[in-house]
Amino acid sequence: MTSPAPSPGSASAERKVFLPTDVDPTVFDEAFLRQLERLLLLMKSPVRGGLKGGRRSVKRGQSVEFADYRDYSLGDDLRQLDWNVYARLERLFVKLFIEEEDVTVTFLIDGSASMAAGRPSKLLFAKRAAAALGYIGLASEDRVAVTVLGGRVARRQPSLRGSGRVFRLLSNLSAIEVATGATDLVMAARHAAAQLAGRGVVVLISDLLDPAAERVIRELAATGSELVILHVLSPDELDPRLEGDLRLVDVETGDGMDVTVDLATLDAYKARLAAWQAGFADVAAKRRASYVSLPSDLPLAELVFAELRRRRVIG
Repeated sequence: MTSPAPSPGSASAERKVFLPTDVDPTVFDEAFLRQLERLLLLMKSPVRGGLKGGRRSVKRGQSVEFADYRDYSLGDDLRQLDWNVYARLERLFVKLFIEEEDVTVTFLIDGSASMAAGRPSKLLFAKRAAAALGYIGLASEDRVAVTVLGGRVARRQPSLRGSGRVFRLLSNLSAIEVATGATDLVMAARHAAAQLAGRGVVVLISDLLDPAAERVIRELAATGSELVILHVLSPDELDPRLEGDLRLVDVETGDGMDVTVDLATLDAYKARLAAWQAGFADVAAKRRASYVSLPSDLPLAELVFAELRRRRVIG
């Protein structure tokens, strides 16, 4: 991956991150980066990580920022007693501090053959979304990992940390290609769930075109992680421009179906599509997961600053 930078004699010293063409043809300029850096992937409940991170916890630990007092209990660390308070009140109090936690944000990117459909493709949208949200995570000192779901397995890349690793993140995303043959999304997601270490944020980016896709949501939610589902469909899938006698072919299995498309067929299709999406939203809501349906041609800025902020995925 090449990363052009302004020449020493350039009039502008702005920091710019040029995304590879197979991630995003636009430029992450200084203003956009600054806006991303002010955001945070929201969590509904605290995470207990093994390392100190950049995310504030609602629990109390040991750090440099004082939070509150509580009564001393037998077995508490005597080094945390406030002797000045004891001298005034003759009561023992333990000092509490804000603890910062280590959080891993894992992007599960559907690499099935159907993700290659659309203009732009659903896979390209997934890469763009993961690039923007991944940068938010890196800037927040969260760990960021990318896992590709293809075939029956999940290929997890090493986790990254710190905004300086954004180029490695983009390079990893650029290398993702669709799998050949059929993908068992349930088995691949189960494999991915087994690779998760502790709780964190899991962002599934998929078209969910698997007969058992609802089970994927249930199994990922069962890991205890904060689950976000970005359900991506192409404009042609959301509003087909088809008519007449056609043969539709499954890109993964090669199975075909002969159909006659007219206005009644299209109306029935859209009604079933809406019900299908509503089913996913219902399953997600019951498991405290966030479900967001998106077209693959949605601009990146609108995704981040409108859709995901409105849904309280980021803030």
